[in-house]
Amino acid sequence: MKRLFSGLLKVLRLLFGWMWRGLDATRRVVFNLLFLGLLAGALTLALQHRAPSLQPNTALVLDLSGNLVEQHAATADSLLLSQIANNPQQQEDIQLRDVLQVLDAAALDPHITRVILQLEDLRVTGLPILHEVAAALDRFRAHHKRVIAWSSHYDQRQYYLAVHADEIDLDPMGQVALEGFGHYRNYYREALDKLGVTVHLMRVGTYKSFGEPFIANEPSAAALEAEHTLLDALWQSYTQSVERARHLAPGSLDQDISQLPQLLDKAGGDAARLALEQHWVDALKSAQDLRLAQIKEGAADSGGHDFRQIAFDDYLDQLKPDTAGQRIAVVVAEGEVHDGEAAAGTIGGLTTAQLIRSAREDPQVKAVVLRIDSPGGSAYGSELIRRELQLTRTAGKPVVVSMGNLAASGGYWMALGADELIADPATVTGSIGVFALFPTADRLMGKLGVHPGGVTTTWLSDAANPLRPFDPRLQSMIQSNVDHLYAEFTQKTAAARKQPQASIEAVAQGRVWTGQQALQRHLVDRLGSFQDALQAAALRAHLGSTFHADYRDPPSRGLERWLALLQNARALQTLLAETSRWLSFTGGSGSAVQAWSAHLSPDPVAALGASGFLGGLSPPYPSGSILAHCLCVFP
Repeated sequence: MKRLFSGLLKVLRLLFGWMWRGLDATRRVVFNLLFLGLLAGALTLALQHRAPSLQPNTALVLDLSGNLVEQHAATADSLLLSQIANNPQQQEDIQLRDVLQVLDAAALDPHITRVILQLEDLRVTGLPILHEVAAALDRFRAHHKRVIAWSSHYDQRQYYLAVHADEIDLDPMGQVALEGFGHYRNYYREALDKLGVTVHLMRVGTYKSFGEPFIANEPSAAALEAEHTLLDALWQSYTQSVERARHLAPGSLDQDISQLPQLLDKAGGDAARLALEQHWVDALKSAQDLRLAQIKEGAADSGGHDFRQIAFDDYLDQLKPDTAGQRIAVVVAEGEVHDGEAAAGTIGGLTTAQLIRSAREDPQVKAVVLRIDSPGGSAYGSELIRRELQLTRTAGKPVVVSMGNLAASGGYWMALGADELIADPATVTGSIGVFALFPTADRLMGKLGVHPGGVTTTWLSDAANPLRPFDPRLQSMIQSNVDHLYAEFTQKTAAARKQPQASIEAVAQGRVWTGQQALQRHLVDRLGSFQDALQAAALRAHLGSTFHADYRDPPSRGLERWLALLQNARALQTLLAETSRWLSFTGGSGSAVQAWSAHLSPDPVAALGASGFLGGLSPPYPSGSILAHCLCVFP
């Protein structure tokens, strides 16, 4: 019996071993086949998306769907979440540099005769970026080539680009929505008092108004004054540019908006007809009308059903990188400033400093341009970048700062290390001020019947606990540090700008300025575009007219590299979309904590939560929470 049982065990062991090896082999075969299938699919899609060879009389279709940004910020997690949630609103970002490269190349391309500018899905961007694209459109038209803009509707940003076209077409069911700039914020003091939450604000700067919604029920006179001055200047610049481009009478846009109810009633409630009558657009055309007009104006494709065209992405793919002449390194500082490392789309003090350092140590690089689009953030992170720029200048390589949408607070701090500061007229800059926020919920805990207790060896051990009353000694320490950082900020500004300390104090105090206003107050050297900054760097480095921009972007790591590779072939997006349908997963459109960057959310409640001030803070005082940040909302 024992031998029989032993033999049976051997047979079962052998049988299980065979089954396991077979299962393991099957698993490997399945996964290898899946990998080969993905690889074949990626290769097939890549070949399908190869740019077609250009023929004469081709139209470049510039479909600006998504957000116009300085730098791609797509990461592995954002790609996965956007696809799993199947959120159609999440468009791929479009880099400004790519749009400029395509338009400037198309201007010299004899096969490209016109641009079809499609704008209905253009989303978040700022006026300075729009100025750059508008200038590129003007350069294209200067080569005696046409630009035709079409959209089912135009908001203010979309319309600003449209006015730089030779012809503006609007869908007969569409409208041009000109509303002006400005918004109302919510103020939460009364609500927080009812909840039992107290927000302690430590700041320097009369106009540093970010924390006001938490400590007041209405804006201060200083905040209203600063915002009124800023928005009026930006709106005047916008309307004057549009009126000049459309050959409208000065002041006519403001007059039309003030009479809009009567004008719309006169047009029978037809917003498209109103836009045509006010000469905001040139023609009312559907997408089909546009297609037929382009077939007639240009050349029909091989099938005769559409006009000869090439898409923006396809044209970009076939452009060869410019490597002529000496290199000017371009480092993009976009997003909020953090102390350490950060991926593209945000600024890590260490990461951006390392990019500048690599450009300084590269013998092929003769100058550096720092392109800034940042509301600020960590004062320490901003100082790391400023120091690296200063070291680059000391090493004999010129440094020029080009200001985009925002170069405010910490974004201005980092710029102080450059030889020359060039701003767009609509750049929001300045905001030379420092603040810290510390909310406490001890009264709320008391209402709930929660009472903290315990033992500490020093008063600092638990002083940063937001569930206890705010210790006045800790408040004094934070205010002292804020005062010190503000003094550092103004002293560095005075030294860099070669201005008396009193002059800097007069324009500091946390107040924001447009680029035009900043020039008048000696906070920048001149107004200009990104191209002007490149030319200025080339001039300082004695490079002549032959040079090229060498972009230094943060390297992607590990999985992100593979995801980016597959995303470019369109394979991963399709796979994830199908997987999300199979799982029947539906994601919400809102995130748990909204970004508090001004150009994403002007609501300071979301801002407070996202910035980490409501979480546990480590002693001796909130590390990293003393910020040179400007909650700026650009139009």
